[in-house]
Amino acid sequence: MANIRKIVLAYSGGLDTSVILKWLQEKYDAEIITFTADLGQGEELEPARAKAEQMGVKSIHIEDLREEFVRDYVFPMFRANAIYEGEYLLGTSIARPLIAKRLVEIAQAEGADAISHGATGKGNDQVRFELGMYGLAPELSCISPWREWDLTSRETLMDYAKTHHIPIDFAKAGKKSPYSMDANLLHISYEGGGLEDPYWEPEEDIWRWTVSPEKAPDEPEYLELTYQKGDIVAINGESMTPATVLATLNTLGGKHGIGRLDLVENRYVGMKSRGCYETPGGTIMLKAHRAIESITLDREVAHLKDELMPRYASLIYNGYWWSPERKMIQTMIDASQEPVNGVVRVKLYKGNVTVAGRKSDDSLFDANIATFEDDRGAYNQKDAEGFIRLNGLRLRIGASKGRDMR
Repeated sequence: MANIRKIVLAYSGGLDTSVILKWLQEKYDAEIITFTADLGQGEELEPARAKAEQMGVKSIHIEDLREEFVRDYVFPMFRANAIYEGEYLLGTSIARPLIAKRLVEIAQAEGADAISHGATGKGNDQVRFELGMYGLAPELSCISPWREWDLTSRETLMDYAKTHHIPIDFAKAGKKSPYSMDANLLHISYEGGGLEDPYWEPEEDIWRWTVSPEKAPDEPEYLELTYQKGDIVAINGESMTPATVLATLNTLGGKHGIGRLDLVENRYVGMKSRGCYETPGGTIMLKAHRAIESITLDREVAHLKDELMPRYASLIYNGYWWSPERKMIQTMIDASQEPVNGVVRVKLYKGNVTVAGRKSDDSLFDANIATFEDDRGAYNQKDAEGFIRLNGLRLRIGASKGRDMR
């Protein structure tokens, strides 16, 4: 650490990372380079540039990564139908590999010695950022101020900012939401405050993207989602880029009260954490993707994907996006998506997404075989007798030898 002369900081312009910027300047006497990513969080990012300039930063990177984020991270994850612990759509987790990649790329381009982030020592993000760095650029060092300094609360951060004349709107900062929030195009999350009591029901005004299902429109809305190789490429026949697809679904899902989640999850570092999430577009995407796969995927391919999914989701949650095992699984998943083409019709109503129909030129659904009417010899029902007897052979043998399965 004594040889560190340049540090690339993941910088939001908020209280925490502004204090970190000053702290790094003082502790390491190093040049600080800031990186701010627009992942669709819905905030004006130019103020971050102004604050960094006020604090003497010469090299400031502010990048619009929305299309790359959805195209190269969100969409590949949804091809896998990934859910962590049965409910969480991984909105925060999937943003971290892209931020880590850009931190590393900027550090290499600028000749920096280290990267730094504002993740705390209790959370998952520190793991995600640093595992990403190790996987992409092990020659770099990583500085995590929350694991080093003695600033342990919001009050101590505010005092530090005042003492060091850090440009913070203190009046506005004092009115900050009681929740720790993270937003991008896929979701917005809320932690802390009253949510630290898992029995406490969050008040209605916590939610920012979705109306309550009770106040959602009384009439359902239908959408047609067009798929190519597992990705949505059009909504109601209108071609859209990946980021536009997700932004549009967020608006429509939020209007109908879709995508709210209250979850107690198991963090990678070992503790349980309660959070609330809004993922309106992602909730629609998951339902629709499973629907188009239901008619286009071979049974064993679909089942194998479902077996791999929990492992894949854990890899993303725990920070192993830039790992050989995630890459291997992704290759399998992407190969499975070649025939996943067609149209899914969904109904949005009062917090629910219902599949109303699905069609595809690559469909494996054969009405002539599945029909309850006369199939005109398409399927010989007598074949089922031998199928059942062969599959039951081991059971009959076990029972005949006195094996009691009751």
